[in-house]
Amino acid sequence: MDMRQRQMKNYIDIHSHIMPGVDDGSDSLETSLKMLRMAAEDGIARIILTPHSKPWHRCISCAEMAAEAERLQDIAQGERLDIKLYTGNELYYRSSLIEELENRQAGTLAGSRYVLVEFEPSADFGYIRNGVYSLLTGGYYPIVAHMERCKNVCVKTDRVEELVELGCFIQVNAGSVLGRYGFGTARLTRKMLGQGLVHFIATDAHDTKRRCPALSECAEYIEKRFGADKSRSLFQDNPMRVLRNEDIGMTT
Repeated sequence: MDMRQRQMKNYIDIHSHIMPGVDDGSDSLETSLKMLRMAAEDGIARIILTPHSKPWHRCISCAEMAAEAERLQDIAQGERLDIKLYTGNELYYRSSLIEELENRQAGTLAGSRYVLVEFEPSADFGYIRNGVYSLLTGGYYPIVAHMERCKNVCVKTDRVEELVELGCFIQVNAGSVLGRYGFGTARLTRKMLGQGLVHFIATDAHDTKRRCPALSECAEYIEKRFGADKSRSLFQDNPMRVLRNEDIGMTT
């Protein structure tokens, strides 16, 4: 696929760390601009900026995030990058999370009721299930970030299925699907995809090298392996429903 074809794909990335100097992602405005150029060249048209929100860390506030996103958007437009930015957070789960969301100390995805929530990779399945249930009863739609890392869930895919049936959504990283984090991780993510347990594939981009903002290679793989409808659902349709705050079907 050439650059022009990629630019026409209009992928949507719901998980990225491109905002400069706020977490372990981009370390400077220069890096952020390089990442945005890479994303645009790869066919990514919309990005939700999701800096980490963790307890005991200095986290950017929603107001600061909105101002920084606007500044980055203006700079991107000045560079003629055809890319639209939205605000969000990657929320490390804690018991106070709903209160923080209500008080705008933490952000939802693009102002919707969808929240990108991260759990400790070693967290017990029961803890994750209870966290998901808490967010659902609080009126939010949880999207579990990089589920393939949650080893006590993914040890049995019926546990992933249980979370999906409970009402949450699953995001995996493009690099995991493509085998960049080992054969076992690739096999697991592809198994979840085959069972219809994945709703989003995102970059989780942190830099311009190892964890870069690219989706086209993974989208091409998904289309060849699972079909064009599946690829469109994961990279365009479901993410657009998040941006529009619309309901997503429980299967993809």
